Amino acid sequence: MSTIEVEAKTVEEAISQACEQMEKTQDQLEIEVVSDGSSRMFGIMGGKKAKIKATIKEVEAPNDAMKAKEVLENILRRFEAKTLVELSEDDECITLNIKGDGSGILIGRKGQTLDAFQYLVNKIVRRSANHKKQIVVDTEGYRQRRRDTLIDLAKRLSEKAKTKGAPVSTSPLNPFERRIIHLALQDDDKLTTKSIDEGIYRRVVISPQKS
Repeated sequence: MSTIEVEAKTVEEAISQACEQMEKTQDQLEIEVVSDGSSRMFGIMGGKKAKIKATIKEVEAPNDAMKAKEVLENILRRFEAKTLVELSEDDECITLNIKGDGSGILIGRKGQTLDAFQYLVNKIVRRSANHKKQIVVDTEGYRQRRRDTLIDLAKRLSEKAKTKGAPVSTSPLNPFERRIIHLALQDDDKLTTKSIDEGIYRRVVISPQKS
């Protein structure tokens, strides 16, 4: 019921009834006065009633990127952190970069605090049926430094697996980090990678291909 017509003694009464029926405030409705009942003379009964058409205004929903930025800003506000959130977006992901004095404390041990922020933002925004992109929360270039570290780890472990001729394993990693390991070694036809274990203990096993 996005549009209704209402008749009443006056335009004001008709608007009030429309608000009540549609459970909206007047500023949430587009009001078109069809008749203002002006043919009614001296309050004589039987005169023409006022008639309006009320339509609910279309409110453009914020896109996922802006919603994600707002969610992260609200979380940081609870930490009383004097920071700004910069937003960037490409075809694959939405990146929220936290900037400000002392933002490094928001990284936490091995990025655990930053990962918690990222998890919460993704969880909240993912309630939207249209949400498809991964949301990455970063600060002080931590994600790129961590990516470089993991790529170096993947190379070292891959050489170890080849030398030993046996599988080697990473320590437990989050999904973002495991993906970096898999991608770093995906073109090496002498190795296979797979994730094992469950939950926070999930890790990547790198195995030499059997001849």
